[in-house]
Amino acid sequence: MLRYLHLPYDDNALSEIRAGDDVVLSGTLYVGRDQVHKRLYDSIISGSELPFSFSGNAIYYMGPSPAKPGDAIGAAGPTTSARMDPFSPYLIKAGLKVMVGKGPRSQSVIDAVKEYGGLYLQAFGGCGALYSSCIEKSIPVAYPELGPEALIKLTISDFPVIAVIDSLGNVYSD
Repeated sequence: MLRYLHLPYDDNALSEIRAGDDVVLSGTLYVGRDQVHKRLYDSIISGSELPFSFSGNAIYYMGPSPAKPGDAIGAAGPTTSARMDPFSPYLIKAGLKVMVGKGPRSQSVIDAVKEYGGLYLQAFGGCGALYSSCIEKSIPVAYPELGPEALIKLTISDFPVIAVIDSLGNVYSD
């Protein structure tokens, strides 16, 4: 089934999406990979303030390439989600319910998504140019010293993904 999810989202919207649904995202999407996840985890553990609110927001595991003049971003394809698995259950527990990446997730992530009513959405590998065409704006938010791995805020429109883990813990496998 085709679903549309506007970010930031309403929790009720998450419960309607099922594993295997095609989902089109629009709105605000944050980007963070390994090092951002470690820093977010460290902030949670230490009780420090986070650079953005997890409530209603989603994070995309992406490694952007430099933008050409006039473009918001260069190629914007997904990166392997499993690299975030050591930190993801802690972030999910702290309120980060929606993640976008590629590849399978660990059982601990599946369990956390189910326990806290989240979603894991999979972006399509090899589609960096397609995804960059869905990005209207790209703004660094935190950790600029990480270069392309900094925390980035995107404004997106018609960003196609597929629900792989739903809020009930169902896992889609093609």
